[in-house]
Amino acid sequence: MNNITCYHCQKLIPLLGAFKILRTEECPYCSTSLHCCRMCSFYDTKVYNECRESNAERIVDKEKANFCDYFNLSDGSNKTAAKEDLENLAASLFKK
Repeated sequence: MNNITCYHCQKLIPLLGAFKILRTEECPYCSTSLHCCRMCSFYDTKVYNECRESNAERIVDKEKANFCDYFNLSDGSNKTAAKEDLENLAASLFKK
């Protein structure tokens, strides 16, 4: 993996070699935390707790840095809709 995409600003972040994301790492463009659920390959809004790793502890704020032992950096290709977008879509289905 040579580049990752920030979930917040959608800009490419170049990585050098075998790069490990530390809990304190931030996007150089928008200062968003990179060691967060939204940047993890297990993040999925369609599953329970929004995490496909069943052994991971529940993390409420998916956009803040955390200490999850199962964190696996995503390259940004698994873009999922934000929770608010999904709620708005569901609400629009039931409007008269």
